[in-house]
Amino acid sequence: MLKKINLFSFFKWLILLTGAAAMLLPFLWMVITSIKINSDIISYPPVLIPNQITFERYRRIFNELNFGRYFFNSIYISVIVTAAVLFTSSILGYVFAKFDFKGKNFLFIAVLSTMMIPFPVLMIPLYLLIGKVGLVDNHLAIILPALFNTFGVFLMRQFMESIPNEFIEAGRIDGASEFKIFSRLILPQTKPALAAMAIFSFMWQWDSYLWPLISQSSSRNFTLPLGLATFSNQYYTDYGLVMAGATVSVIPIIIVFLFMQKRFVKGITMTGLKG
Repeated sequence: MLKKINLFSFFKWLILLTGAAAMLLPFLWMVITSIKINSDIISYPPVLIPNQITFERYRRIFNELNFGRYFFNSIYISVIVTAAVLFTSSILGYVFAKFDFKGKNFLFIAVLSTMMIPFPVLMIPLYLLIGKVGLVDNHLAIILPALFNTFGVFLMRQFMESIPNEFIEAGRIDGASEFKIFSRLILPQTKPALAAMAIFSFMWQWDSYLWPLISQSSSRNFTLPLGLATFSNQYYTDYGLVMAGATVSVIPIIIVFLFMQKRFVKGITMTGLKG
């Protein structure tokens, strides 16, 4: 019996380590390529350990290219969208989870059904709409359509379903307003779900490429994915420059995940226990 358990544990760790290596190796290759000299990058067979290390490309992307502007645009757009999504998702999730009104289930299903509509179907109508209101080549064209997230509403609703209604009833007995009950009693208990949604929302917005490409035309409004695409087109032979930009671009996502990983795991595992 003990041998079977040890064998199972061995294969379990083997699978986990294999998966971890499969995910980490491309990231390590990107970082190493960004500090290689050009001769090492194009050499065959590939050079795993660089013969010479250079950080010149990191200086170039910030000093000679417009990378700093692209980085700032992505940062502030992603932060604004994430904060707005957390607010709207938690409010709507609270309403769908804790209030009874006519047509609630139908309305909730209608909201969820929007997740089945592929974005390419919405691109042309959305572009025509922002064109009529004069938001083409404006960051509001990226921010406004992303203020509400259907998956966020579903996630918060499912998590809030597991919170006992006695908290709300006690708050109402004490004379608290509905917004105070939501902000003081309900919201603090949803921190794991909020952390999970913050990571998802920030990552989705940070990596967004297609809609910013359609809605933005001037380089000063480009986000980081568009800026990296510009590097790739203009400097298609300098793979090290592209890898340096890609390396810097993943740093904010890593920081966000490291700060919220414990609450993220808890939020994913607890969501959907009731409802």
